[in-house]
Amino acid sequence: MSDARGRRRSGRFRYGEWAGGPDPLAPPYDVRAALDQVGQEVLRGGSLRDALRDLLQRGPDGRSGLEDLRARAARMRREASRRGDLDGALTKARAQLDQALAAEREELAGREGDDARFSEARLDALPRSTAQAVRELEDYPWASPEARAQYQQILEGLRSDVVDQQFRGMRDALEQGGAEAAQAMKDMMSDLNELLAKKARGADTPEDFAEFMAKHGELLGEDADGVEDLDDLVDTLARRAAAAARLMRSLSPQQRAELGQLMDQAFGSDADLQAQMAALSDNLRALRPDLDFSRGERVRGAQGSEPLGYGEAADALQDISELDDLLDALGQEHPGATLDDVDVDALERQLGRGAADELSRLRELERELQRQGWLSRSAQGLTLSPKALRRLGQTALRDVLQRVDTRGRGDHENADAGAGGEATGATRRWEFGDEQPLDVVRTVSNALKRGTAARGSGPGAVKLSWEDFEVVETERRAGAAVALCVDLSYSMAAEGRWGPMKETALALSHLIATKFPGDALQIVGFGLHAQQMSLSELAEVEPDFVQGTNLQHALSLARRHLRKHPDAEPVVLVITDGEPTAHLQDAEAVFSWPPTGATIRATVTEVDRLTRFGAKINLFMLGEDAGLRRFVDAIARRNGGRVLTPSPERLGAFVVDDYLKSRTGRRAARRAS
Repeated sequence: MSDARGRRRSGRFRYGEWAGGPDPLAPPYDVRAALDQVGQEVLRGGSLRDALRDLLQRGPDGRSGLEDLRARAARMRREASRRGDLDGALTKARAQLDQALAAEREELAGREGDDARFSEARLDALPRSTAQAVRELEDYPWASPEARAQYQQILEGLRSDVVDQQFRGMRDALEQGGAEAAQAMKDMMSDLNELLAKKARGADTPEDFAEFMAKHGELLGEDADGVEDLDDLVDTLARRAAAAARLMRSLSPQQRAELGQLMDQAFGSDADLQAQMAALSDNLRALRPDLDFSRGERVRGAQGSEPLGYGEAADALQDISELDDLLDALGQEHPGATLDDVDVDALERQLGRGAADELSRLRELERELQRQGWLSRSAQGLTLSPKALRRLGQTALRDVLQRVDTRGRGDHENADAGAGGEATGATRRWEFGDEQPLDVVRTVSNALKRGTAARGSGPGAVKLSWEDFEVVETERRAGAAVALCVDLSYSMAAEGRWGPMKETALALSHLIATKFPGDALQIVGFGLHAQQMSLSELAEVEPDFVQGTNLQHALSLARRHLRKHPDAEPVVLVITDGEPTAHLQDAEAVFSWPPTGATIRATVTEVDRLTRFGAKINLFMLGEDAGLRRFVDAIARRNGGRVLTPSPERLGAFVVDDYLKSRTGRRAARRAS
């Protein structure tokens, strides 16, 4: 590393800081910054799947993402589709036949006699089909040498095109080498088919491939470039064979039949070569069944003004098909999609090495997010890990506290935070995993009793051992059992309240987990039905178009949570933007708009049960719906709870502040008693 200012002095190297631009060993992207981008999208109400997809589509730095790669691939596909007409092989054969017939008629016009007139009549009676006309002329006695040469070129050129499409660079060898080159080609294909058959049986060895390349590598020409093993060669040849199959399917049935007949005639004089080509196609299909060999639909083809030869047309369709696959993979639209779905080799072939490097960097980012524990993979795809949820909750809480009334800031800290509970007056030996506070006096006393005063280290010095540690025994006291009921009806998303609702739940969860670990929080989401939700489930939940606001079911689940903590202070917080429109009847949700008396009565029954349990219900009303206002006011009077009407951007501040004040009030009441 010359830029690292390494200098050799007396056989030694000296190293300094990198001074040659960006650190080459640094990760390509800031993983934490990328996670924060995803987190902000989730806090704004987006789904994790969409947030991750958008991050990779745009790129963490706002450029060089999948979106850019996809745009380049789309541009390359448009260029490939404009290369020319795919039926160029037939067009070329028709043009060559017309030239041969014109030269023959010109020769016959200068001759006299019945033979010349008979030949002219035979030419006039030729079928319109190029393939059938070529077959009719197989035994025709050409009068013009030029015409005979043109006719022979039709089949010989097509045979060379077909072979050259499958094996690059062999056209010249076949055209210039004569029978000897043709025999070498057949020998190579025979050995290749034998090797592929062994591979299909799992009996091939690296030595077999090395022997094949030593014998035929020179004949393979450019196909041997970059081929490291048999798998590489199979992949190259199989892609070309699939492209040839796509070319045939892209033609109309009549064109397909006509070109097939021409190809049969082109190889008819060499049945052995034709058999080897057919065997090669079968072997490649068997080894690479994932490639598009046999699907029956017509492939979107190239539409240009210039006719393409057989090999050129097959190459164009190979590029088009490969680019179509890349466009699908780069879109990442299907469930469970990952960047591993993108074929890096195909991307490099089509867009160059730089594009492959960009994809590798994006893959590394995706892997780093998982390796560092920010994301985890499930059957449904990537999900936020508990570590990521903590960071997201920390961000949400910080943002929320900035909007909380500063007059209440003094009550936010909990002097008991981090302790295992209230001290019982007893102590015990420390054990691995204990979180209780150390009893410093007993710990030092144990060290002195063991006579472990460090000798020679000064007066009063004490050397501690883990055996000396003693902790204060504590008894965990129940704090509050908190049920946070959040409205998941579609109106919450439609009115821009989905993101603030998620931010509020994440902030409250993080506050309880870090400052009040003795409190038990349960999140209850409710739409047509209600369900208890984990923090990760809430972070990733998406709006549902099903109508219904089943507050009765939500309060029932909240009461179930409170009963699990009978010694805790019951707290119920409800965030909603609509009056109840659904309730459970015989375990089935019943929806009605406007709300029926049965729905209201079922909801009020749950309110009364919570009231008897001693739980206050504080309702955070979003929106100014008159029916909702009448309902929440009535519930507040019946239960003794409060009604708050924050704006969506202030929702988190209202909920957190209400929780903190209610907790401060409980602590003050305990001290007074």
